Amino acid sequence: MNRAKLIRLSARLINSLSSTRQPGLHSLRLNQVTNFSYLAQSPPFPFAKPTHSSLISSNSHQNVYFTTKSESMFELILSKDDWSVEIENELKKLNPNVNHESVVYVLKKLNQNPKKSMDFYKWVRDKKKFETRYVPCTLLLKTLACREFMEDFWAVASEMKGKGLCIDYQIYVAVNGALEREKMAKEAAEWTKFYDSMWKENGQNDVVKNVVKVIMGSEWSEEVESKLKRLNFPLSENVVFRVIWGLKEKPLNALKFFNWVVSCRKYEHSSVTYSRMARVLSLGGLMGEFWDLVTRMRSEGHEIDGYVKLARCLNNGDAVNLFELIMDGPYKLSEKDCIWLLKILAHDTNPDIDLVNRVVNKYVEVGNTHNKATYDCIHRSLCKTGRFDEAKKIVDKMRKAGFKPDNITYSQEVFGLCKLRRFEDANLVLNQMEDEGCVPDIKTWTILIQGYCAAGKMDEALTCFAQVPDKNLDPDADMLEVLINGFISHDKLLGAYKFLVEMVRKACLKPWQATYKLMIEKLVQNGEIDKAYYLLSMMKEQEYPPYPEPFVEYISKSGTVQDAKKLLAAVPMKGSTPSIEAYVNIITSFFNKGRHSEAKDLLYVSPPKVRRQKKIQKLFGFEPPKQLS
Repeated sequence: MNRAKLIRLSARLINSLSSTRQPGLHSLRLNQVTNFSYLAQSPPFPFAKPTHSSLISSNSHQNVYFTTKSESMFELILSKDDWSVEIENELKKLNPNVNHESVVYVLKKLNQNPKKSMDFYKWVRDKKKFETRYVPCTLLLKTLACREFMEDFWAVASEMKGKGLCIDYQIYVAVNGALEREKMAKEAAEWTKFYDSMWKENGQNDVVKNVVKVIMGSEWSEEVESKLKRLNFPLSENVVFRVIWGLKEKPLNALKFFNWVVSCRKYEHSSVTYSRMARVLSLGGLMGEFWDLVTRMRSEGHEIDGYVKLARCLNNGDAVNLFELIMDGPYKLSEKDCIWLLKILAHDTNPDIDLVNRVVNKYVEVGNTHNKATYDCIHRSLCKTGRFDEAKKIVDKMRKAGFKPDNITYSQEVFGLCKLRRFEDANLVLNQMEDEGCVPDIKTWTILIQGYCAAGKMDEALTCFAQVPDKNLDPDADMLEVLINGFISHDKLLGAYKFLVEMVRKACLKPWQATYKLMIEKLVQNGEIDKAYYLLSMMKEQEYPPYPEPFVEYISKSGTVQDAKKLLAAVPMKGSTPSIEAYVNIITSFFNKGRHSEAKDLLYVSPPKVRRQKKIQKLFGFEPPKQLS
């Protein structure tokens, strides 16, 4: 990129764009370009007691016992180079409690070590008679999905299939992604075939569908129970798990089924079925039932599977309550889970510092230490709430703990200051960074520019933008998107258009596809059709797929057949012709708006294949208009 040219372009646009206005545009909420969540470590905040401490087992000695045993089992396996009789003898002396929860705990801890994971699994399966279960096996599959361990991978997959288990689509996608990242296209194709065959053989789709259909058909009653008894369906973890998920649109019915299989079919739920039931209740917002279920689950000795998936369905307060509950149990959450939760809390517009404190303190209370990631998370939350004095203290603690503040740390302070319109202080932070040898990166500059845009200070935003090349940085699509959103949110649509075209044509920037789409939508809404068409052509030049939807909506309301033909000519990528679907969409849009004459006129000049489409024949009757000779 010619940086000098970009500077000149930016400087010239500062005055011209600030005077360009388009009244009547609705403001847009700017997307935050603040994805810098690599969190940190700090001494604990004042401790806040968990709201749901009453749910935790009173037998704390037993919890410590199981935690110690599982952790010791993991550490023993990790300490040895290879699996051996010696390890097995030491494990025998340790006498660990080998159950679903402890096996899952160890496999999660070993997820970066495929060989030790497989050795451990073989030991619990062959020597401890551990039954093949869904969650441990799927954890293994994700760990073993690499070139060196494909033999073990297929052995576990085949074992699951042989036991009648089915893999969730999400697990299939995760494994497939891992194989593709390893550039194992052949294995990925075989995995897809295996997944399909597993579902054909073990899916029991008809069984699950029939059970779900009976329950969804009416409110729970004795009649429903009678119908379920007559179905006499097999009660496996796979079937119960899938029926519960199939009933997620009616969570109370799912709970009735969950309880019914226990009372009438004498089924014993596992951590897998409990966790899935908890997720369905949380999705339905039934928090009273959710916490009752969790209490019952813990009383029966089961632990939550998949904290992150479940916590995504909860509000922040309940997610923290569940975090505390699990951390007080025998199988602690990982550092990764803790950081994920702190990121979620920090991403709130106004983070709840009390919740942040509780997560940090609970993590430390059970024997963990902070890393830079937790420090950064605390710092971000404090900066976003304007508590800069406390934020500086966190940075001081970070330094004392041996972690040097970096672009992530300082960018959070810049964002918080910009949020409060303290731009002079935000610029001072950038100067401080340079003085300390921490050169502001493109994301730090983007945050500052975003702050100016949010405040309507577009001249200052463009001045910053013009300075970026002088800092040996190349403006990117994120920065461009922030500026475009800033123009639009302050009713400067034509200025945004001119700026975007200049940056693409003369500064060789490539915007995000979403930036193009937003600009096209706004231009069409404001009747600037020719400019929208020009952006459509720019999209195609940069090999983005066409975006005809705003044009179709506009043309169907007030456009002509000639406008429709122009769109059909503009949409195809280079060297191709308009698709049949494109013709059908525009004709249907005309028809749906009551403009039947225009729909017929466009149909007259359409390819013969269009008239043979069932959708078109349904609109016009069984004998659609014939093509003009």
